[in-house]
Amino acid sequence: MAGTQVHMCKTIFPAHANHHGALSAGQLLKWIDTTACLAAEKHAGFSCVTASVDDIQFEETARVGQIISINAKVNRAFTTSMEVGVKVTLQDPLTNVEKLISVAFSTYVARPADGEKVNLKPVELLTAEDFLEYTLAAERRKIRLDPEHGFKNLMQQLCTIWERVCSNEEDAISTDLTHVQSIELVLPPHANHQGNTFGGQIMAWMETVAAISASSPPPPPAFSRLSRFHPTLKSVDMFKFRGPSTVGDRLVFNAIVNNTFHKSVEVGVRVEAYNCEEWGKGHARHINSAFFIFNAIQGNGELFMFPRVKSTTKDGLRRYREAVARKRIRLARKCVLLTKEVDRIPDPWDKINQENIINSNIAALTIMAAKPGWKVTRTLDSKIKIFTLEEGAVAIKVEMQVRIPSELAFSLLSDFTLQAHWDKYCLTSRIVQNITEDDKIYSITSPSVNGNKSNDFLILVSRRKPCKTGDPYVIAVRSVALTYVPPFNQNYRRRQIEYAGFLIYSDGNNSLVSFYNQGTPAVMSYFASNFTGLSESIEDTASACIRFLEFGSSKMNATSLSDSS
Repeated sequence: MAGTQVHMCKTIFPAHANHHGALSAGQLLKWIDTTACLAAEKHAGFSCVTASVDDIQFEETARVGQIISINAKVNRAFTTSMEVGVKVTLQDPLTNVEKLISVAFSTYVARPADGEKVNLKPVELLTAEDFLEYTLAAERRKIRLDPEHGFKNLMQQLCTIWERVCSNEEDAISTDLTHVQSIELVLPPHANHQGNTFGGQIMAWMETVAAISASSPPPPPAFSRLSRFHPTLKSVDMFKFRGPSTVGDRLVFNAIVNNTFHKSVEVGVRVEAYNCEEWGKGHARHINSAFFIFNAIQGNGELFMFPRVKSTTKDGLRRYREAVARKRIRLARKCVLLTKEVDRIPDPWDKINQENIINSNIAALTIMAAKPGWKVTRTLDSKIKIFTLEEGAVAIKVEMQVRIPSELAFSLLSDFTLQAHWDKYCLTSRIVQNITEDDKIYSITSPSVNGNKSNDFLILVSRRKPCKTGDPYVIAVRSVALTYVPPFNQNYRRRQIEYAGFLIYSDGNNSLVSFYNQGTPAVMSYFASNFTGLSESIEDTASACIRFLEFGSSKMNATSLSDSS
C-alpha cells in the first residue's frame, strides 16, 4: 500500500496546546486533514478537496513534549472520490508508551486543474487488513450517501416522547442562553494550495466556537455556567463540506447547545460564508455543519454531570430531538460496521484448558459490568433501561426490574433450554455437554436477519450463586469449539458470542436483572437492524423476558403440576 500511504510525525509544542498543556483538538483536526489530503493526492495524482469527515472519536489526550504519529492511507477509490483512513497514535519519549488517540475516515474528491472528468485508479490490496478496510469503505459510503431516510424514521418515533420530556424539564437551562457567534476573515495563511479555505482550518475554528458554547456563561441576568469546567472534545458527528470558500470571505460561525446526556453535551455548529458583495445583505452560503460532543473533567478526575437543558422555541425543540436521534445513530452505525468484521475464532474446549476457559468466562462478564462509562440510551416504562458502552466496540447492557425473587430469576434464566419461551430469536436450544452442575455447553439456533442461512451458536454457560450477601447471581456466556460439533452445516452458519451474560441482584422479593453483551457480528445484527438506531427488538425481547419471569414461569409450574397429577 506504499502508493497510498502518508506518514506524519509532530512534536507537541506549547503553541499547539490549550491552557491545560494538552494538544488542542482544533490543531489535531488540522493535522489529520493535511495528512489525509496528502494521501488522497498521492493516489489520485491530482489536487483533492475534503468532502466529508466521518464521526471522529478521541480516546486519549496528548500533552506538550509528546509525539503525535499520523498514518493515512486510501482504503478505497470510487469514481471521483476516495475514502482515506487516518490513525493517530501518541508516543511519550520519556516512557516509550504508545497509545491510540483517534481513528478517522475522510472522503476526498479529485479536482484536476483543467476541470476534466476523473476516473480514479483502484487501490491495490495486499494484506487481509487492506481487504477488510476495502469492504468496510463501501458500507461507510452507503451510510454517508443516504442518512436522511433512516434519520426521519427515527425522528418520527422520538418526536412525541422527547417533546414531552423537553417541555417538562424543571430547573433546566435554556439552550438559547448558550448561543455563541464568531466571525473570521479568511486570509492567505488560511488557504490551501488551491486557494480555497483550508478544510482543517475551518474544522479548527468550528471546534473553538463549539467549546465556548459548551462552557460559556449565559448573558445577564442568568450568569449560570452550563459547565464550571473546561470541556474536552470526545467526538465529532461528521463534518460535511457543502461548498468552498476563498480568501477574502467572511465566515460566520453559529454554535448552540442542542442537548445534554448526563456526562456529555452536544453542540451544533453551522458555518456560513459571505464575500465582500454579499456581506451585510444576508446572502449567505452554507459551508459546513457538524455536531461536537464534549465532556468535562472535574478537579477530582471525575466527569462533570451536565445540567438538563430545555428550549421553548420550535427550532430548539427540533434540535433537542435530533440530538437524541444522532446519539442513537452513532451507536447503531458502529454496530452496522461491526457486523462486517471477521468473527473471532473461539477457544477449543478440552479437559486441559476447561478450567481456564470457565474462569475467564466468569471474569470477563464481571470486568465488563464494572467498566466505567456506561451511558443510558433509553428508558422504557421505568422497568427497562438500555445502556451502551463505547470502548472500541459497542457493548450493550439492559436493566430489567422484575417482581420475583432473585433466586427464581437465576434458576429460570440459567436454564437456556427455556430461552425460546421469551426470546423470539431463539429457535432451538439443547445441552450438548454437562461439564459440572453449574457449567454446561449448549447448542442454540436462531433465524437469519438478512435472508441468508440461519445461525447456530455453541456456547458455554457458567452460573454462580452469590458468595456473600449483596453479591449478584452470575450467568456468564461465551462461545467455545467442540471437535464433535463441527461448525460446518449446510443449513446453518456458525456464529460467535465473545462475552455475554446476566447479573441478578436481590431487592427483597424483587430482582434487578442486568443483561450484558460485548458486541460481535453474531449478535449486533439483532440489536441494530439498520443504522437508524437501535432496533426495537431490544425492548421487545426485554419486555418478553420480564413477562416470562413474572407470569410465564407460574404458568409453566401450573402446567407441570397439572401434567403430573
